[in-house]
Amino acid sequence: MSRWLVEQLHDDFQLGLKADKVHYDSETEHQRLVVFENRTFGRVLTLDNVVQTTEKDEFIYHEMLAHLPILAHGAARKVLIIGGGDGGMLEEVLKHRGVEKVTQVEIDAGVIDFSKQYLASICKDAYDDPRLDLVIADGVDFVASCAERYDVAIVDSTDPIGPGEVLFTDTFYGKAKNCLAPGGILVTQNGVPFLQGDELTNTMRAFRALFADAACYLATVPTYAGGPMAFGWGTDDPAKRQMSLEVLEQRFREAGIATRYYNPAVHQAAFALPTYIAEMVG
Repeated sequence: MSRWLVEQLHDDFQLGLKADKVHYDSETEHQRLVVFENRTFGRVLTLDNVVQTTEKDEFIYHEMLAHLPILAHGAARKVLIIGGGDGGMLEEVLKHRGVEKVTQVEIDAGVIDFSKQYLASICKDAYDDPRLDLVIADGVDFVASCAERYDVAIVDSTDPIGPGEVLFTDTFYGKAKNCLAPGGILVTQNGVPFLQGDELTNTMRAFRALFADAACYLATVPTYAGGPMAFGWGTDDPAKRQMSLEVLEQRFREAGIATRYYNPAVHQAAFALPTYIAEMVG
């Protein structure tokens, strides 16, 4: 029998999704994992009753947080992913043939194990790729002692509650920057500004203190309700955000990647901010 699962991430706003069938419902050491079927969105993953990803709209979030910084960089060989246990981010990053190594740091091995079983349409065979260096650890601890340097670092975190809370601190961002090679790019998920404005404001304050070029860009993901979602951007090479459309188009063609949301024109336009979000960024 179907039932409604209600996300109560926000005090004054709820998101309800009909669960036609529950495939998985279990507590791990860190959080409660649920995978259920929804007629519109396919399989839906929630952590502690908060929607993380769905089969039908995951491509928007993962494409914009993976392809945009990699193509902006232009020569990314090593990529760091913090979080992203569903494997969608890893799968998108590995589409880039020029990427030689991806280190993924996930705090909860249980998320990866059940994603391979229940969300195979999202992660596909990414966890079998020989370029993957999978580390089961707290992302905060990893960046604090990181010896390698990465061209792109992607923070694919949950919302700033529970295990994901520490991934939104100034200390974490500073340590993450230290993991970057010269000219490297750090990108983060920063929630829906209309409902989570402090999240974006605090991240941008930290990024402005850390990077020569600090900004954010947007994408609209249907199940992250409440308006467009923001992604933080930080690098010490301002030219990487100013790439011409022609250069981006050439890199996109050479990458040979099929996408459903990302394209070079969207890449450039994503940095154009509505006034209310621009005021949060400062």
